[in-house]
Amino acid sequence: MAKIIYGIWDGTVLDNRNKNHFDIEELAEFSNFDEFNPGNPIKAFWGGYGFLVFEPGVHLLDAALQYMQRIAAASCGRCTPCRVGTRIIQSKLELLANNKGTPQMLDEIEVLAEHIHLTSQCGLGQTSTIALLGLLRHFRNEVFLEMREGIPQPHQPCYTYLTAPCIEACPAKVDVPKYIGHIRDGQTSHSLGVILQKYPMAATCGRVCVRFCEMACRRTLVDEAVGIKVLKRFVADHEQHVTNEWFSRDLIDQKKPQDLKIAVVGTGPAGISVAYHLLLKGYPVDMFEALPAPGGMAATGIPNYRLPKDVLHHEISIIQTLGGNIFYNRHMGVDFSLRDLMAQGYRAVFLGLGAAKGKMLGVPGEVQGLKGYEFGITLLLHVNAHYLNKEYPGDLDMNPTPPLDLGNRVVVIGGGNVAMDCVRSALRMGVEEVHLVYRRSRREMPADPEEIEAAEKEGVVFHFLTHPTKIIAEDGAVKALELIKMELGAPDESGRRSVRPVAGSEYVMDVDFVVPAIGQQVDHRSILPEDGVTFDKWGLIEIDKHTLMTTRKGIFAGGDCVTGPATLVQAMAHGYDAAQYMDDYLTHGRVRFHPEKRMSQLLSSLQAIERKELSIPIKPEYRVQVQELDPNVRKKIFEEVEKPISADDAYREATRCMRCYRVYAVITEQ
Repeated sequence: MAKIIYGIWDGTVLDNRNKNHFDIEELAEFSNFDEFNPGNPIKAFWGGYGFLVFEPGVHLLDAALQYMQRIAAASCGRCTPCRVGTRIIQSKLELLANNKGTPQMLDEIEVLAEHIHLTSQCGLGQTSTIALLGLLRHFRNEVFLEMREGIPQPHQPCYTYLTAPCIEACPAKVDVPKYIGHIRDGQTSHSLGVILQKYPMAATCGRVCVRFCEMACRRTLVDEAVGIKVLKRFVADHEQHVTNEWFSRDLIDQKKPQDLKIAVVGTGPAGISVAYHLLLKGYPVDMFEALPAPGGMAATGIPNYRLPKDVLHHEISIIQTLGGNIFYNRHMGVDFSLRDLMAQGYRAVFLGLGAAKGKMLGVPGEVQGLKGYEFGITLLLHVNAHYLNKEYPGDLDMNPTPPLDLGNRVVVIGGGNVAMDCVRSALRMGVEEVHLVYRRSRREMPADPEEIEAAEKEGVVFHFLTHPTKIIAEDGAVKALELIKMELGAPDESGRRSVRPVAGSEYVMDVDFVVPAIGQQVDHRSILPEDGVTFDKWGLIEIDKHTLMTTRKGIFAGGDCVTGPATLVQAMAHGYDAAQYMDDYLTHGRVRFHPEKRMSQLLSSLQAIERKELSIPIKPEYRVQVQELDPNVRKKIFEEVEKPISADDAYREATRCMRCYRVYAVITEQ
């Protein structure tokens, strides 16, 4: 456990020198700041709210210098205090660290640091000198002692990390302020380039992302979060013509030999992402897809009114442009096995199998094959089959069964995004009454709030704190659903409130079709016992979370088959990580240490890396309003609901970004 010797963080000053104990309770979040990587202790930590020293022998002037060097390099240059002031401080610190300065410089640095803190126009400048001010105001004597030694100190091992709350919230760690800044500057192609560094499906993500970044946006302290997702779609749509120009096999500088070929099983977001990054690294990549079209759950599970299939397929085409091969109608466990792939000479395999098997309710009367009963994920497959057939005409038939007759009254059970897609799709299929049953309150629903609101506007009837207890059937067909009212109990260990049934509150609802959408699971038939890949207690593929390698050497996995049903951006982030780890494995024989991932872990352990206040006043400017089709019109058709914003709207929205960058640094032993 790390022990703080001295320092200041967010106004809390600690000094445990000459004490028999360490006061760490006030800053317990730092208790795991012991090692940066195995065998390499963290000696000091610097950030936007102060600095802390964990080990003796830290050279404070050098630590401050290296921290300010990164700050100065990251300055956008739009305001004078940050652009000029940080460089002046850097030059003075260089003199002091090399025993060429005077004690008077410390006073000059303090005055300048305070000015930068109070007058800079973005988050980077406003927090850039807080650690330095804490050092000079509370531990100046330690700096004097270093200066009296009169020995220039060489740079200590130091790793600096530039991030922002929105970046840390994004599973893919996309540099959000950077791509928004390019939009503000009219450089939309540059903006798209920032996104494409992390994943190839920018237009897709700009339509269906659940916006973790916006949840962390500090603009909410003023008015509303910046429309990060809307801006991503704007850039991707505006620059869609350049992707095919940018991406070609000539883009790859160093092609790997053919004997380093890699197999990717599944063309969902995780598989597409890992193939994309491996191809850019020069590896030959073959992809295997069970269906006759690519995209995985993005193609078969997201309705066209949210994600037009031509948008998805255009972005997936980058894989073939880069030289990757996609083999369709190749179902692992049926048409080939993992052992077959290894026998064919693939040096590594990525399993992106998804979690496309529905979960049953577990109530009396529930029987698969019952007329009027179907899993939510299967219903969406039926819905999307039409568009996939349209995109891939000919002998392809995506329909797993004959077309569904949903009748006049449909009940969907669940509270996630799949449930929302099911109820909204049922309306578009002509159902007169669509009901959604969820056992908790609206507040506990895991679905995207925008999806819930859209479903309400379109006429879906919500039954909160309600749970099915029995499916009633006649002659092999659903006739009714028995339900019971629920009430919320005390929070459980996770903080989520438990639910319990209300005695005597049962009632029966006549229905034509019941759709359970309470979760999905991995189809274990793809993995054979002899493959050497095991599943955990939740039925997910077991991996080493630090390497994404399964229990079989050289076999990696990611996406929903590892996490359970998650989001598109989380799956793509797994693909990005897996490509790094597979490259390490094939190049070095092991997965190397990645300092940026360790820094992100350290920051996450701090829980909230931002104080809920602003350094300077910000004028309220409410976010851009996205135009949508009228609910009474759109609920009858599958046309895309949200319309693109204009270039003027994109510029105005981009100017709302407060550029909340922060620099963090660790001083280590080696």
